[in-house]
Amino acid sequence: MNNAPHAPHHNPAFDALFSGTLYSLLHWDTLDQFWAAIDREAGWYLYAIGEHCPSDIADGAHVETFIREINALLRKDHDESYCGIVYADDLSNPQLIKIYDPNHLGSSCGAAGYRILPGWVMSRVAPSELVPEHIVPQNRRRWWQGFLNSIGIG
Repeated sequence: MNNAPHAPHHNPAFDALFSGTLYSLLHWDTLDQFWAAIDREAGWYLYAIGEHCPSDIADGAHVETFIREINALLRKDHDESYCGIVYADDLSNPQLIKIYDPNHLGSSCGAAGYRILPGWVMSRVAPSELVPEHIVPQNRRRWWQGFLNSIGIG
């Protein structure tokens, strides 16, 4: 058995999107409109950072369930009058959506000395493996497992 750490999978196209310019969905009503316009059948990879990097796209029903459940989680845990924790590369035809965990925001610009990764990513490009510098809390792992169970994967 090989106990050496594996090299994370990288996709240069994903890396370019992930590091590129993103636009914030600052207001809750803007986020609602954004979610409503997302093509559920566009071929989305759903990725919880710290979990296994997905190798397959989700079907439309799973994307719908994810959007509904992540939206509920964000509204519950980010009890603010504004959203500002969801970002996309293009607000009308996104290829990449970063969703930050309301309970682990830190400084997303990296001013704290390390880069805060989003909690979840929706991508139409196969994602690179992202390794968080922090331990993903068990409640978030349970939330993700609950989501997977709700769609019959877990």
